[in-house]
Amino acid sequence: MYKTLIMAAAMFLAGGTMKAQTVNIGKNNIKLSSDRLTPEALWAMGRIGSTDASPDGKKVVYTVAYYSVKENKGHHVIYVMDADGKNNKKLTTSAKNETDPVWIENGQRVAFLTDGQLWSMNADGTDRKQLTKDSKDIEGFKFSPDGKKVILIKSMPFHEIIKENPSDLPKATGRRVTDLAYRHWDHYVESIQHPYVAEVTANGITEGKDILEGEPYECPMEPFGGVEQLDWSKDSKKIAYTCRKKTGRDYAISTDSDIYLYDIENGTTVNLCKPADYVAPKVDPSKTLRDQAVNAPENLKNNPGYDQNPQFSPDGRYVAWLSMARDGYEADRQRLCVYDLTNGTKNYVTERFDSNVDDFVWNSDSKKLYFIGCWYATVNLYETNFKGEHRQLTDDVMDFGSIQLLNNGKQLLMKRHSMSQGDEIYAVTPGKNIKATKVEQLTFENKHIYDQLEFGKIEERWVTTTDGKKEQVWIILPPHFDANKKYPTLLYCEGGPQSPVSQFWSYRWNFQIMAAHDYVIVAPNRRGLPGYGHAWNEAISSDWTGQCMNDYLSAIDDAVANLPFVDKDRLGAVGASFGGFSVYYLAGHHDKRFKCFIAHDGAFNLESMYTDTEEVWFSNWEYDDAYWNKDQTAAAKRTYDNSPHKFVDKWDTPILCIHGEMDYRINGNQGMGAFNAARLKGIEAELLIFPDENHWVLKPQNGILWQRTFFNWLDRWLKK
Repeated sequence: MYKTLIMAAAMFLAGGTMKAQTVNIGKNNIKLSSDRLTPEALWAMGRIGSTDASPDGKKVVYTVAYYSVKENKGHHVIYVMDADGKNNKKLTTSAKNETDPVWIENGQRVAFLTDGQLWSMNADGTDRKQLTKDSKDIEGFKFSPDGKKVILIKSMPFHEIIKENPSDLPKATGRRVTDLAYRHWDHYVESIQHPYVAEVTANGITEGKDILEGEPYECPMEPFGGVEQLDWSKDSKKIAYTCRKKTGRDYAISTDSDIYLYDIENGTTVNLCKPADYVAPKVDPSKTLRDQAVNAPENLKNNPGYDQNPQFSPDGRYVAWLSMARDGYEADRQRLCVYDLTNGTKNYVTERFDSNVDDFVWNSDSKKLYFIGCWYATVNLYETNFKGEHRQLTDDVMDFGSIQLLNNGKQLLMKRHSMSQGDEIYAVTPGKNIKATKVEQLTFENKHIYDQLEFGKIEERWVTTTDGKKEQVWIILPPHFDANKKYPTLLYCEGGPQSPVSQFWSYRWNFQIMAAHDYVIVAPNRRGLPGYGHAWNEAISSDWTGQCMNDYLSAIDDAVANLPFVDKDRLGAVGASFGGFSVYYLAGHHDKRFKCFIAHDGAFNLESMYTDTEEVWFSNWEYDDAYWNKDQTAAAKRTYDNSPHKFVDKWDTPILCIHGEMDYRINGNQGMGAFNAARLKGIEAELLIFPDENHWVLKPQNGILWQRTFFNWLDRWLKK
């Protein structure tokens, strides 16, 4: 449900600029008191963000975010280095955040954002110039290939759903809401982003023309879309952009976004996904779109699902983008679509890759594309041609997280992380096969911290499930592991519900910090996760409490039965989002396996959740029906009948409930309801509520409070 990026979380935290008198937060060259990972050590780490390679492939500019627990703030800074990782230099010198650096003027200068405006500087950080003096904050930008124009992302007032209050009531705080989609992620929707095309002149950059002028639609799309959702044609005359041209209830129930082609010279716009005369079929908004006309086989050619992130080919003939087939299903398999601008044909070139394409880039010859995707719980690099023949180029127990051409296409600039290392920047030289591909690490941002730490070993197991299938499970061991000891053990329940338990690194849900507290972690890739084929991924929709719950129990039961160092009398279960829902459900169905639970931002009452969430399409797809429909499907009835709140009578185990009140995806009343129910039932429970956090916990002091509360609770019940 929440395909979230760590970078998006960091950007949210640093969204406001830091005042000049604020301390300049930089790299924390700390000396740790022990070799165990702590919350403070996590927050001392620099977090690598955006990257950009110079046109000649000789240099790379990138950002790092540093955080101060004392100041409770972050600081984004810009670095430049040679393409081999040498001569690394910090360009930021002020206490203000500087973000989104890209090369301009054929690699002679770097453009970046600071204080809500667009600036540029020489590659060594000298000769800083303010390029925009816009009346609105610039929230993103992309220069045209010829350098004469630039797309500026700016927010504009939006009062189609939440009406503007009378001018004579300036202190009124009420909001008059007239339709759905009035909230998104963590804010009320009273403004939307639009792209403006501005001229680059000798005197600076103009405020530009709104290419969606008069249209009540957002571009980029909420909640995490950025400039990757737009691209310039190679002749600088057209812009391909992503947009979901719906509002209100239609927006709330649909995931149908399209790729549009805007002609700068005549101001015309063409939809590349749908014919000009396309009319969307009427739908019942209180039922899943799965079986409605919009997703009928004959309509799938019109791209009714998510389409986003267009990229023109180097020769300008094609536009490629990420595409999901069906409307209303945000976790549909994400494919790579190639559109031929000369004849209007669409070619899905990753149909033989039975998993998601997470990111991609064109090969410099315009005949092939590189992409990254998850298979068997790791995210690796692949290449495909127009025939759909793909080959795997890396096979690391790591996750690659982004991809860009480097060195005139001879190499790729990528980020990579694992359960034992946060993002670092790499240069990848593709070979004819996996063995011939060369992977070189360019940055070592947190080496000075890793060198002081002892991390636990990560092992892979394949477990037989209750229906005879094989399930991949990660086992994370404590540092200084002693096979002769018995350790308290945690079952980790993944969110999403369709997000892989890959080699991800998190600054909160971090397996190594759990292991550092002397816990063994059992992290299963249960039913409903990508990377194991279509059927495995689809198995969870409309069946949240079926085989996926059995898969959780298969994983922990296997660990108890076959790993002698797992203490069966000291088991806990933890999870967030769908993982939090899983914990609430397991609390009533665990047959006394577990001694304590922790649920973060989980759904507790699915009937309430159906109308609480701002993403109605999600509830419709996953539950099949609104709870009030008398003709609801058997799957819908099963879903509501198995809502965790209906099994509180069977709860018998201490539980910690955590929730952010700014979480509009899964509202705070879900966590409060679970805690209240536990206490009314007489069960030991705690509630950690964050009035100023959303589905994540982003502020440093809140993050450390989260970690301390998390481990205090576990230690209280599992280390007696």
